[in-house]
Amino acid sequence: MSALPILYSYRRCPYAMRARMALHVAGIAVDTREISLKAKPAHMLQVSPKGTVPVLVLPNGAVLEQSLDIMHWALAQHDPEGWAADAQLSTAAADLVARNDGEFKRALDQYKYAIRFPEQPPEVYRQAGEQFLQTLEQALQDHDYLLSDQVSYADVAIFPFIRQFSMVDAAWFAQAAYPKLKAWLQGWLDSACFAAIMQKYPLCVD
Repeated sequence: MSALPILYSYRRCPYAMRARMALHVAGIAVDTREISLKAKPAHMLQVSPKGTVPVLVLPNGAVLEQSLDIMHWALAQHDPEGWAADAQLSTAAADLVARNDGEFKRALDQYKYAIRFPEQPPEVYRQAGEQFLQTLEQALQDHDYLLSDQVSYADVAIFPFIRQFSMVDAAWFAQAAYPKLKAWLQGWLDSACFAAIMQKYPLCVD
């Protein structure tokens, strides 16, 4: 067993991104193993048969298979920027992340992979996703981040999915009327944390 926690990751996966961001801000060193989605490492499948990333294997053998579990575990170890500090906002954060991971993620997948969902044109799926964008834009009218003027884990958990949505049709997003959301997104894209977690690793062939 590695002396460090082992993180199975895929660089462009939004779930893996948010887990890596929490681990980074918490200052937790991990043995990052970049996987191929077409040839997943045998050890990863042994410890987590579901076969999706991220997966964090702790030195004691415990396995965290969900990105939010990894985020919460990391921030429980060390939370220097207070991403999980405000208990009063915990319910609001959980509700917003649940909406992101549920209805918005479904709309995002249909929009991004519209060829797989020919029942509707891509614009219909985009409009479904925009309902969540409008919620975020409204929230950002009142403060710098989604829940307050302080970063919360909700910002970090949602950011990679908004990034992905913005990239489906970058020309459309560039002219879309979401000025606050665009500024929030750009702030994360320009952040040192994001730069750090997007470094490339050799492919793990196990």
